[in-house]
Amino acid sequence: MSDAKAAEPTQAPKTESTKPERKWSFPSTYTILFGVTLLVWLAAFVIPPGRYDTDADGRPIAGTYHRLVETQSFGERLRDLFLAPVNGLYGIQDDKGRVGPDLSGELYGAAAVFLFVLAVGAFITVAFATGALDSGIGRLAYRLRNRSALLIVGIMVVFATAGTIEGFAEETLGFYALLVPLTLALGYDRMTAVGTIILGAGVGVMCATVDPFATGTASSAAGIPIGDGIVLRVAMLIVCTAVTVAYVLWYARRVKADPDRSLSGWQPGDRDVKAEDHEPDPLTRRQSLVLWLVGATFAFMIFAIIPWSEVLEGPEARPYTWELGWYFPELTALFLFGAVFIGLVGGLGEGRMSEAIGKGFGDFVGAGFVIVLARGVTVIMNNTDITSTVLHALEGLVTGTSSAGFAIAVYLVNIPLAFLIPSTSGHATLAMPIMAPLADFANVPRSLVVTAWQSASGWANLVTPTTAVVTGGIALAKVRYDRYVRFVAPLMGMLLVLTCAFVAVGAWLG
Repeated sequence: MSDAKAAEPTQAPKTESTKPERKWSFPSTYTILFGVTLLVWLAAFVIPPGRYDTDADGRPIAGTYHRLVETQSFGERLRDLFLAPVNGLYGIQDDKGRVGPDLSGELYGAAAVFLFVLAVGAFITVAFATGALDSGIGRLAYRLRNRSALLIVGIMVVFATAGTIEGFAEETLGFYALLVPLTLALGYDRMTAVGTIILGAGVGVMCATVDPFATGTASSAAGIPIGDGIVLRVAMLIVCTAVTVAYVLWYARRVKADPDRSLSGWQPGDRDVKAEDHEPDPLTRRQSLVLWLVGATFAFMIFAIIPWSEVLEGPEARPYTWELGWYFPELTALFLFGAVFIGLVGGLGEGRMSEAIGKGFGDFVGAGFVIVLARGVTVIMNNTDITSTVLHALEGLVTGTSSAGFAIAVYLVNIPLAFLIPSTSGHATLAMPIMAPLADFANVPRSLVVTAWQSASGWANLVTPTTAVVTGGIALAKVRYDRYVRFVAPLMGMLLVLTCAFVAVGAWLG
């Protein structure tokens, strides 16, 4: 027998588990949009299909709503769900109103917006690759280090003005790559940039005065001039813009004083970008030229998309000879050619410029895909014919009330419609021929219905996840949707009260 003592097994001391607990986190924008798509698809099994008769201009006629016989099989519905992202990108709408990737008709998908986002990404990435934007942002941040609030006020007022005049909304997606680094350099967070852009343009669209896409379309559908009700809308614009700017400034100052109070949180490197105490090196002549070209490109974009004749003379005016009337296809080409031109001026050379353009596409494709998913939701609603049914149900809620109650009811019932139809012109075309005649029975001017409708549409689109302005913007800024909702919720409450008060007073004054 061996003298060696058999080794006895030893037990490891009991210790607390070092495995980190899994914490629940709010789902990404992609997951939210998938959930919305699924919910709308399921709702279409419960909501009966229906449609209004339309006039020669394609506008629905009040009192003509009728139920439709369900013609879609379960397999066809399942195919619509399966193809929702594809239809959201390049779905085609035929003359019967159906949307599909293999039909003939007009483009319904968001391919134009998607390519625009990629082109802006390429343009901005090339501009940063030249070193001009970094240096320019550093110098601007240094100059504004003691009065940075002026930058926020200036941008929001400009965006609100563009929003109230011509519906400046999706075009703001091109500004995130410029303003996010600048606000970070000034000591603010990403949510400050999001609020400055989305809320600045959004409050202008909400209080549109002569926007041909919102006010013009709605006024035309209501059978009134675009200028009717403009005094009330201007007063609303001034008050709501002042409140919105003050709210963003309040949040920005609070975050700057205490970074831990940021609702967006901080990405790696965010707090390393600061306006230095010493003045940065002056710009080289080449960098200055690149900055001028970047600024000129964005300025030209704004000039090219404004329908000047309609803004100055009304929706029936003929376009001026110098008016360009550009939209996303032309703007996409502008930024693609601009990326190449700036790359050459900035001295990148063919290799570095091509690499920067590819990187820009890759960095922005996520934001573009969010827009595509959002458009896919509206395709499902369109193909199942449930939008008119919802409108008909809401139509009954605005009848039989006082003039002030009627105006507020029109405002409130259009909020869910804005979720179903994020497009202001599409929303106006569908809802206004139904809502406007009801104003005659309530003894309120039709212009008040236009104001109540566009205020509701603009208010809802400040937070609606099916609009590219919100989902695309927060994706570009790398801000979670739940945190954006938390940020904007108090302001939404204030704007809801203000706009309801304005339309009620407008109804009372007649």
